[in-house]
Amino acid sequence: MSFVNDFEDEVDKEIEMGSYNHSWVQAALTSLLWNDERFTILTELSLDISQYDLTQYGVKAKDELKPDICAYPSENGFQEFDIIKMTNMPLLAIEILSPSQGTKELKDKVRAYFDLGVKSSWLVIPDVELITVYAKPGQFKNFDVQHDTEVVDEVMDIHLPIAKVFGKPI
Repeated sequence: MSFVNDFEDEVDKEIEMGSYNHSWVQAALTSLLWNDERFTILTELSLDISQYDLTQYGVKAKDELKPDICAYPSENGFQEFDIIKMTNMPLLAIEILSPSQGTKELKDKVRAYFDLGVKSSWLVIPDVELITVYAKPGQFKNFDVQHDTEVVDEVMDIHLPIAKVFGKPI
């Protein structure tokens, strides 16, 4: 029985694999945010949620969440002793939709991040070149390449050129 559950977990992980555009956006956002000396930017970092019950959000994860990108205060630099799962939550968690995911799944994670103490969360949808910045659950602003020149996160005081996120000329 355990083998079957382990196999199903592995299949689920493989289904959620990214894509070229997912990877592009993740790299672009990471490099743009990296230049902000207020933050330490990390990708694919495991957040320890074993002490929390997130079933009310429909989040399938039991022990960890892994945002595509997260931002911590700058004093959280390179660690002498590596950390497998972070117990303190980031200031910002960014989720990037991959072709195999649905928006509901990521919106559920965004809601859970706020319950965990995250200050701001972004949902990025590469296919339509859209970034939704959540200040709290249900309070968000959409930014897209067609109508906006920058992504603005008022909670984190972040301003990024949206064209650079999606590889467009400025």
